[in-house]
Amino acid sequence: MALSLDQKLNITTPPEAPLAMPVQDLKSWGGRPGDVGNGRDVLVARAFVFGASAALTAFGTWKMYEVISPVNVTWLQILFASFFALTFAWIAFSCASAMLGFFMLLTGRSKLPALADTQDMGRTALLMPVYNEDPERVFAALSRMGAALKREGVARHFDIFVLSDTRNDSIADAEREAFAKLERQLNPAIRVYYRRRDNNHHRKAGNIADFVTRWGGAYDHMIVLDADSDMSAAAMITLARAMAADPRSGIIQSLPLLHNRWTPFARMTQFAGRVYGPLVATGLAAWHGRDGNYWGHNAIIRTRAFAEAAGLPELTGRKPFGGHVLSHDFVEAALIRRAGYAVFMLPTLTGSYEETPPSLIDLATRDRRWAQGNLQHIKIVGAKGLHWVSRVHLVQGIMSYLASPLWLMLLVAGLVLATVARYAQPNYFPDSFSLFPVWPVFDPELALRLFGITFAVLYLPKLLALTLALADPTMRKGCGGAMGLIKSVLAETFVSMLLSPLMMLIQSRFVADVLIGRDSGWNAQNRDDQALPFRVCARIHAAHVAAGIGFAVLSFHIAWAAFLWLLPIAAALMLSPLVSWVTGLPEFGRTLWHLNVFRIPEEAAHMPIDRPAPEDLTTAEPLLEAAE
Repeated sequence: MALSLDQKLNITTPPEAPLAMPVQDLKSWGGRPGDVGNGRDVLVARAFVFGASAALTAFGTWKMYEVISPVNVTWLQILFASFFALTFAWIAFSCASAMLGFFMLLTGRSKLPALADTQDMGRTALLMPVYNEDPERVFAALSRMGAALKREGVARHFDIFVLSDTRNDSIADAEREAFAKLERQLNPAIRVYYRRRDNNHHRKAGNIADFVTRWGGAYDHMIVLDADSDMSAAAMITLARAMAADPRSGIIQSLPLLHNRWTPFARMTQFAGRVYGPLVATGLAAWHGRDGNYWGHNAIIRTRAFAEAAGLPELTGRKPFGGHVLSHDFVEAALIRRAGYAVFMLPTLTGSYEETPPSLIDLATRDRRWAQGNLQHIKIVGAKGLHWVSRVHLVQGIMSYLASPLWLMLLVAGLVLATVARYAQPNYFPDSFSLFPVWPVFDPELALRLFGITFAVLYLPKLLALTLALADPTMRKGCGGAMGLIKSVLAETFVSMLLSPLMMLIQSRFVADVLIGRDSGWNAQNRDDQALPFRVCARIHAAHVAAGIGFAVLSFHIAWAAFLWLLPIAAALMLSPLVSWVTGLPEFGRTLWHLNVFRIPEEAAHMPIDRPAPEDLTTAEPLLEAAE
């Protein structure tokens, strides 16, 4: 029998306790998703979110119809209104979910579920899949988590597995050295294991499946981490106790908050996730109920349910739509729900963290793979037997990338419509009988009113989140006081407005790449705060600058009104190299912190976290105490 890579290297792994993990059939399903115990409140929440979204979209589309005021409806006007309706529906749905979340948090209706006694929470494996990651960073996080579990006296309930798919031998050598150090730190209280696969088949999904089929039978649950994950002992224990208390649960997802970055881009993202995230997540959890979703990490999974239901098939056809499932988490949640297990989120559970890409360019690199994975779901959304809410999750994932080309097509259709209005000869006397000529109408007052409606729907969630943050003394102080919160929200809104047109073009390019058959590959992520030279940013964003100039010149030649409406988008694109470079400078991020902008409570020394405060903040405690 051939030796595995671990056996050749004399690395100890536990005795195998295999679980069968059959590949699931997406084309046939004999049963129906079972009842998982959703209450009446979930039905009411769904009625509100979908009803409010439909009402807002209908109202906005009607106002757009009034603005363009067609006499004889043309295909171009129908196309423009359709693009508007789709993009408006996307932001209306987010707004409705946020309003629901605001109500749930304001009334205190979002609470943790029943928990089993600590001694009855079973055995849980902490799984850390890695692929060419920095071993020092990864194993330091595992050391913190393991030490925290030891302090809480629950070490016997947890084992740690580092599941390596690393292809770089020098990194793998460093992994083994870090593993040996971690073993010495945590053994015998917590058993630590390391396995490096010979073949990284199916990437992360295959990595987890390999664990399940080899050792899954020895564990009741598994907490799946990412290489940048960090969790407090309290969070991991609560997840295990909640899973043990609920035999119908299959996945329980925590809300990972962002931390540990210094570039302005990352700090802005951290702040937005910390202040807006709980509001949005609470709304999602309310209408998802127990038919929820899974984000691939910082969640606990019932091991036998995963083995029974989540074996992923190879998709037919050529890449990028064919092949193994890239965005596996949504699909695994849908299949586990199909098998009759509940999937839900605990948005109020604290102590769950991850890191964010340090720059816009790093985000775009990661987003390319996610775009391909989410668009793959077009082939999966119609799978037999899925719960209808699971199908909604898949559609939302698809729309998170299709929204950008839809917005771009809306802009292009608007420019074409304005060009036709500017240069085409109007038909003042249509065929139908009329005593007076019919003049083409564009009502600027109605257009301004529609802009106000769109602005309100888009930014109401931020206002609601700011209201809750200001009312929470701990959040208010941790974010630099009331003025710090307000300054940060205004700064985040301004920078987001600059970045949105850029992301529109970037994601539209990704969608086009996928549609013409370009595969994303699999590259390790950059997780370090390192600024790119301006010349690199200028080269990468050259096409975006050209697009901004094109929008400005074309709209100027059409009409002053079109130019003024498109000027914010054109200007943002023309400034993209500068914005991308500045928001990637760690020194500027530190300056913003001292200016009381983009602070988060986790950086305050008084916050209870199972890890030391960032080194840069250890000397800043007096500033934190004064921020009120």
